[in-house]
Amino acid sequence: MKNSKSLTSIITPIVKQMYKQGIIEKNDAKRILSNSQLSAVTSVHPYVNLSDYKLINEKTGKPISFEFIVEFVAGMNGLDYLKIDPTKVNVNKVTASVSQAYATTHKILPVAVTSKTVTFAVSNPTDESWVEELQRILRLKVIRVHSNPIDIQRLLYEFYGVNRSIKQASEQHKGRSIDSILNLEQLVKLGTKGDLTADDQHIVNIVDWLFQFAFEQRASDIHLEPKRKDSIVRFRIDGRLHNVYVLPTMVMGAIVSRIKILSRIDVAEKRKPQDGRIKTLSSDNKEVELRISTMPTTFGEKCVMRIFDPDAVVEKYEDLGFSTDEVKQWLQMINRPHGIVLVTGPTGSGKTTTLYSTLRQLATEEVNVSSVEDPIEMVFTELNQMQVNPKIGLEFSSGIRTLMRQDPDIIMVGEIRDLDTAKMAVQASLTGHLVLSTLHTNDAPSAVNRLLDLGVPDYLLRSTLAGVIAQRLVRLLCNHCKKASKVDAEAWISMVHPWNIEMPDKIYHKVGCLECRNTGYHGRTGVYEIMPVTKDLRKMIKDKVPSETIAAEAYRIGMQPLRLSIAQLLKTGRTSPEEALKLAPPEYD
Repeated sequence: MKNSKSLTSIITPIVKQMYKQGIIEKNDAKRILSNSQLSAVTSVHPYVNLSDYKLINEKTGKPISFEFIVEFVAGMNGLDYLKIDPTKVNVNKVTASVSQAYATTHKILPVAVTSKTVTFAVSNPTDESWVEELQRILRLKVIRVHSNPIDIQRLLYEFYGVNRSIKQASEQHKGRSIDSILNLEQLVKLGTKGDLTADDQHIVNIVDWLFQFAFEQRASDIHLEPKRKDSIVRFRIDGRLHNVYVLPTMVMGAIVSRIKILSRIDVAEKRKPQDGRIKTLSSDNKEVELRISTMPTTFGEKCVMRIFDPDAVVEKYEDLGFSTDEVKQWLQMINRPHGIVLVTGPTGSGKTTTLYSTLRQLATEEVNVSSVEDPIEMVFTELNQMQVNPKIGLEFSSGIRTLMRQDPDIIMVGEIRDLDTAKMAVQASLTGHLVLSTLHTNDAPSAVNRLLDLGVPDYLLRSTLAGVIAQRLVRLLCNHCKKASKVDAEAWISMVHPWNIEMPDKIYHKVGCLECRNTGYHGRTGVYEIMPVTKDLRKMIKDKVPSETIAAEAYRIGMQPLRLSIAQLLKTGRTSPEEALKLAPPEYD
């Protein structure tokens, strides 16, 4: 807002209506309306000005946030409130409805188009001056919804800017062909000029936007998937893939080439898979690392980027999902002077985050912490990290052998994949080092027989294995829309059997709203089962008993299985029965 009159005229009715509805107290209303800031010239949006008062909602006891003000004003003006989710907007379609200049002038953002209607998110819910004119031009019914004005301003630039870059890049591609090595269905055209260049400014803009968009949406992976005509961009958010954009396949090829340049891998080589990494900055100037993997497919190179956010590596184990008792058990295992500690679970279960968080805790000035990884997921200055390189004969086993000559105290092995790596890890622990590594098993007790099956002698394993932790990532219910219901007693008993855990009065189910992209979930947390290796378990290793027998003994000494950790989340209303049964089905052993 550019003048005091407009600021006062917008804030005053909002404050009066909030007081009338009992949302704020009389003293707060008076304080705001008499404040000298209302008569000052400011460029700050009135909603920002109002939210800066840090008011408390008298009905709910919660702070009155910026988004609450937007939703409240929408209701005041008889409009629906919309929290814009950019991943659900068909940018190509909506930006074709009105020009950027028109949208910017009226501070409106097209968010949905159907055969009969076009929906606009509006910054000013009282301004209808443009509606009749636009309905006549478009011959469509205009629906207005009120959204965060700051989001509208930002997305106006992003939607139209990115779409313009894609169109201009597509225009430049006219008359050109896709690389025949990549596209198995290539139709050869005479007189073509070749590919789009990866350093084209439009391509640079698209890639920069793609990264920032992924960071804002909390994506863990970016998938670029070339198809016959139009290629797909997908983000993995909270463990699930979401389609977020459709691009011309030629433009996708140039984007992948640009990413390959940034990750310092061979741009010309398109016939075989390649790996690389990019280190960049998010919009708030935090360093973010991306691991790049390319793969040749029918219609071009598919590229997947795993995003490693340093903020995911935490200082407190409780932030990872550990309970107080689990923290004590884990600290007892990792604070040993020597031995092997294993973290197990399927791909994408959070093993890397647990290991890095642990190593950063252990890496004090008094100790030398070294690792051999394939690839190095995140780079930390506290660690001495070495990457496996099979091309020059640097495998896990030879890497561990090298680290043992580097006077280490703690060694991290990225993954135990074969007998040679397992033997070297055992040897390192026998010579007085603490070794941490990962293994792919479904639960903690299975890790023992997995190592025995690899060929590790039982007498070495029982003298070196200190403990095993198995983990999973569980999606958390969205606090904005989750819904309570009665507990199905039979399902609860099936979930916790044979353990006796008191049945809760109610459990919560997913619903879906704009805050969680209609998934019903927002965020994830870890669940764990921790198995310290005791004298009795060491005797079982010697006897090579089945995993079920080891599990029974581990439960006897107090190990809480994964399914009970998940049941505790269900009991406290943090996850849903559907998520719990998916991770711990009835047949789970």
